[in-house]
Amino acid sequence: MIKIIGAVIGFLLFNIPGAILGFLFAGSFERFQNYGSGGFNPFTQGNRQAVFLRTVFLLKGKLAKADGHISQAEVDHTENFIRQLGMSAEHRQQAIEWFKQGSAADFHIEQTLQEFMAACGQTRNLPQVLLVYLIVMAMADGVMDSAEEALLRFIGSHLGYSEAQFRQLLEMTLNQSHFSGGGGAASPSALDEAYKALGVESSCTDQELKRAYRKLMSQYHPDKLMGQGVPEDMLKVATEQAKEIQAAYDLIKKNRGL
Repeated sequence: MIKIIGAVIGFLLFNIPGAILGFLFAGSFERFQNYGSGGFNPFTQGNRQAVFLRTVFLLKGKLAKADGHISQAEVDHTENFIRQLGMSAEHRQQAIEWFKQGSAADFHIEQTLQEFMAACGQTRNLPQVLLVYLIVMAMADGVMDSAEEALLRFIGSHLGYSEAQFRQLLEMTLNQSHFSGGGGAASPSALDEAYKALGVESSCTDQELKRAYRKLMSQYHPDKLMGQGVPEDMLKVATEQAKEIQAAYDLIKKNRGL
């Protein structure tokens, strides 16, 4: 719609050349709205995808070893993650190498985070998507110990999150996981978890609830994430997160009679 309006205004002002320029300018504006300033340069998308994927597996390795040992549950989670991505044998081996590199005792993550922010930091959603993936990884064995949480907080600070913002995202992600597979009965505890999953209070208005839901769903929209640099195969993981958000929202709507 924005592109059409831009083309019409351009045509009225400068005829056909103006229509073309108006269409192109509106397209750039639309990309900025959807992806942030990082969406302007399409030539960096491939680089963002490569950096994003590498960072995910390096930090997964670091996080798995944060408590001193890598559990079988964390190995299984990483293997399932690779299967979800549908990686080829060659790419699977590369992902495993990154995971091992990240888990090495002498591996320091500061440079990895700097490279990630240089390539992906100007996009709106990629830092959050990365942090959410890592939070889910930390809960692979059912618990998040203090070392894992401290590392996540350190990563969050390098991604631009304040302590309060990190705590909110952590609470939202942990509560969203309770709705994996669309589950969740309408009990008082489940409703409380649903509100936390959406990042709102139970006293919020219907309008505030819908606004929070739409914002979250927008952050996991496949077109936006792919446009910012999330590899296409990784969109499957984002889709699962969106399903959990949808399940939490549906539970609240049912309880409110919406």
